[in-house]
Amino acid sequence: MTDNIEKGQIIQGKVTGIQPYGAFVALNDSVQGLVHISEVTHGYVKDINEYLSIGDEVTVKVLDINEESNKISLSIRATEEAPKKDTKQPAPKPNTQDTNAAGFNTLKDKLEEWIDQSKDRKQTFKN
Repeated sequence: MTDNIEKGQIIQGKVTGIQPYGAFVALNDSVQGLVHISEVTHGYVKDINEYLSIGDEVTVKVLDINEESNKISLSIRATEEAPKKDTKQPAPKPNTQDTNAAGFNTLKDKLEEWIDQSKDRKQTFKN
């Protein structure tokens, strides 16, 4: 079935069909495999049609060959360099001890303020 195709091999193929779960790629005249949607590119792929079209020439890596079920698993992303991770330092978190600096009051402080406001209102109605 595999005609000299081996696991780990990187070869050229042609997209012959697209489904929501992946793309079928012809490796030669008699052998084709499947590139699962998760193996199309690095990152999340919502719609495979945004990345591949029937007839596209692609470079794929053979991930697995299952002789019993005659299935070949392929990957496009395994042939591409992973995107570099952002090396920026995350923004410093605000100091939770100093809540007023961030514009927030603690519940205890607010409660005291609400009690004072309530007393002031109560005095307004008594006069």
